[in-house]
Amino acid sequence: MAALLIVALAVSAEIKYVFYFIGDGMGANQVLGAEMYRSAIKGEPLGRVQTLMTTFPYSGHASSYSKSNGITDSAAAGTCLATGSKTTNGTLGLDEKGEQLKTIAEILKEEGWGIGIMTTVAIDHATPAAFYAHVPTRDAYYTIGEQLAESKFDFFGGAGFHHPNGKNDDKEKNLYRLAEEAGYAVAHGYKEAQEKMDAEKLILVQATDDQGPKHGSNLSYAIDRKEGDLTLTEIVSTAIPFLEKRYDRFFMMVEGGMIDYACHGDDAATAFGEVWDMDEAMHVAYAFYKAHPDETLIVVTADHETGGLALGNSDYTLHLDLLQNQKCSAWVLSDLFTQLFKKNKKPSWEQVKAIYKEYLGFWETVEISAEEEQALKAVYVKAVKGKSKDTKTMYKSINKLGDKGIALLNKKAHIGWTTRAHSAHAVPIFAIGQKAELFSGWKDNTDIAPTILKAIKE
Repeated sequence: MAALLIVALAVSAEIKYVFYFIGDGMGANQVLGAEMYRSAIKGEPLGRVQTLMTTFPYSGHASSYSKSNGITDSAAAGTCLATGSKTTNGTLGLDEKGEQLKTIAEILKEEGWGIGIMTTVAIDHATPAAFYAHVPTRDAYYTIGEQLAESKFDFFGGAGFHHPNGKNDDKEKNLYRLAEEAGYAVAHGYKEAQEKMDAEKLILVQATDDQGPKHGSNLSYAIDRKEGDLTLTEIVSTAIPFLEKRYDRFFMMVEGGMIDYACHGDDAATAFGEVWDMDEAMHVAYAFYKAHPDETLIVVTADHETGGLALGNSDYTLHLDLLQNQKCSAWVLSDLFTQLFKKNKKPSWEQVKAIYKEYLGFWETVEISAEEEQALKAVYVKAVKGKSKDTKTMYKSINKLGDKGIALLNKKAHIGWTTRAHSAHAVPIFAIGQKAELFSGWKDNTDIAPTILKAIKE
């Protein structure tokens, strides 16, 4: 009887801490592919080295279409995950008629909760902005930044603002200065953030370098990361004690935004690394859950799938172990080829091959047939003649030599892609903690935010 009473008390415990993880562009295959890739490089080709999220006891899937399209963009999907209401693509925090929607973060803030919004991309990007901004177009970055300062949320973390002085550097007031006037301390990098933990409110962005603040659109990919680069794990590790010190209840939205960026480039190795990077940040939240199991809820989902990722492109085999030969993202590889052609307008084929060898393992540990080499060389010849156009992706144009190299490695690993945009694939849901069972089964993305609120208020 006593044991049953303890169980009953545990089940009815009040939720005080909510972690809402959103893997931007993270379909089920991005998660499974990341697990199978790590398994392959650990010598278990038919196994899975599980992410933390797939060990959670409750799981499901959600559809992600928007009010206007069968395939959503991040603004409409983010708005839905923040409010439980669908809207048109490109819209943030407003319904299809332009009426303002209240987000779960705004509701909880009004009820006395501490609020943290964090991401691996810009803090005014679509998904984080969906929790505090209300604008008809996601590209209104300066207005979104103004609304961030007005939000009164307690903690923001990410790469920074897209255009802190306006897109054309035409705004009178810098957004960082505007935030400081609203009571936020701005910390550039993890170390500086630890020195500002007594601030009333905190914005943590990446550190400055010799040329001043780094570009605000994204943190480094995990595969490209250098010592001192800000990470999502560091952001979450800063946010938890910051909020816990000030509030007895808090809500955190944590976005792994660079999964989407990598998938827009059809770059499997980089995308899988970003899934594991978000999962690493999840371990920080999980450790907090273990210390507060009766008061914590962790929910993981995605806004949409990106790339139409297929685990298999020919027969019944995968060769994901080949992806370990990739030493940098498609972005960095593209820049290496661009720099080579800037230094020498007509570099030799051997110079080009040297980059492929060093960064993709071609001809060294990845076998390249005569036909495959000829196809790569054809791209090189076009580049030498000045006839090679970069491949345009959502966030960055990629040098054709880099793009073709990544595509060939993906093909040899038996990875397939259907698009460089979003797909209508269902996205996964994982949950652990109090009321986590509410997130099982097939859902629409309209269900998730209301279900979190239901769990809190029951």
